[in-house]
This record gives sequence, structure tokens and C-alpha cells, in this order.
Amino acid sequence: MSAQPDHAPLAPYAPAPGAPAELLAQLRADRRAAQWVPAFERQWASALEHSRRTFSLAALYEVVQEWQGLIASAPAVDAFVASAYDDSEFIDMAELRGRRR
Repeated sequence: MSAQPDHAPLAPYAPAPGAPAELLAQLRADRRAAQWVPAFERQWASALEHSRRTFSLAALYEVVQEWQGLIASAPAVDAFVASAYDDSEFIDMAELRGRRR
């Protein structure tokens, strides 16, 4: 038997050096730019300040990863909203909890 793990450990996520600038360009080109760009810039500034205090890039990486996910999922969210999906069968858990009391 080997003492080596049977799987490779996951490498920490590290975006490409130009990823924040590319991300900001994508946000500016989106129809939601008026809301998204200021939100990204606030999060980026906060993460940058945190990185300066801690000497860690983790907060910056998290902001990039979060916004990349947001941009990647936006078309699916738009399609869902445009489909006028009938969610009238949705069960409101808060309402159910209120009935039990």
C-alpha cells in the first residue's frame, strides 16, 4: 500500500493577472452596467484594502470568482425570467411555518 493520497489536492483558485480588467470590461458592456459596475468597484475596493492589511490576495480572488460566476449565470437567469415560468405552485416555507403556530 502507498501512503500517497489517491487524488491530487485542489490548487487554490488564482485568476489570470488581467482577469479583473477583463471582468470590468464585460460588466461595462452588459445592459445592467449601471448597477453592476458600481457594485463591482465597491467590492473590489474593499477587497483591495483587505489585501493591503493582510498581505493576502484571497479577497481579490474571491471578488473575481464571484463576479465571473454572476456573468456566466446571467444568460440562464435572463432566459428563466423571460420564460414567464409559472411558479404559482411554489411553497412559501415562511407561510407554512406561520400556519403551524
